[in-house]
Amino acid sequence: MEHEVTDFETEVIERSRRVPVLVDFWAEWCAPCRVLGPVLERLAGEAGGRWQLAKVDTETFPDVAQRYGIMSIPNVKLFVDGEVADEFVGALPESQVRRWLEAAVPSPQAAAVAAAAARIESGAFAEAAGALRRVLEAEPANREARLRLGQALLHTNPAEVAEVVREIEHDHELGDQAEALRTLASLAQVLDHPQELPESAAREPYLTAARALRGGDWAGAMEALIEVLRRQRDYADGAAREAGRAIFVLLGIRHPVAERYHRAFSSALHV
Repeated sequence: MEHEVTDFETEVIERSRRVPVLVDFWAEWCAPCRVLGPVLERLAGEAGGRWQLAKVDTETFPDVAQRYGIMSIPNVKLFVDGEVADEFVGALPESQVRRWLEAAVPSPQAAAVAAAAARIESGAFAEAAGALRRVLEAEPANREARLRLGQALLHTNPAEVAEVVREIEHDHELGDQAEALRTLASLAQVLDHPQELPESAAREPYLTAARALRGGDWAGAMEALIEVLRRQRDYADGAAREAGRAIFVLLGIRHPVAERYHRAFSSALHV
């Protein structure tokens, strides 16, 4: 039978060090297994080598089933670098299996996305954006690449950010960061039409925050936003408040800049 394993160590453990291996633990007597099996085989045929399917008959390999705690079948486990990376139990509908695979299988573009993220951290925003566009050409559904591209564009072409992150706005993992990028892109774009800002003592620090944001100076942006709040808390419909919160969301509360300015920002909000 195609995909059937005869040597688990070689065909699953060793192979998974080169390519993710999806293991379908099944048995001939299991009716749900006969429903799920063809779905997995069809998806494996569509995967283009991104992952490989291996079918393990629990009657033939009871020791392997015991080793991996197989209590109910079908049981599907994804092996990466010799270890179980993710799994599910039961004959899920094909649509759910597709969504699970999209989230569970490591992207072949992961190294390129990580390298682009490092470029963003170093301030090479245009270079990072170019690399991330190439990733998305190869893998349009790569959510992390889309978020990172939004980050790079925040500093180079903020007008494009909203469209780039639109597809991940409702993502349960990345949606908050996507919304934060939209908020910050709005602030960055005020530099394109500063004459539209109302006159106020808060106007200059607000523009300073926008310039710092465009340059990737998070600390400078936070300092300027705090000054805006101290001078006029509701300036530009409270945009400084929303931008500051967005910075914390995007960077994460453990980021050095977030830790440094969290207390001062909170104080400026409530004084």
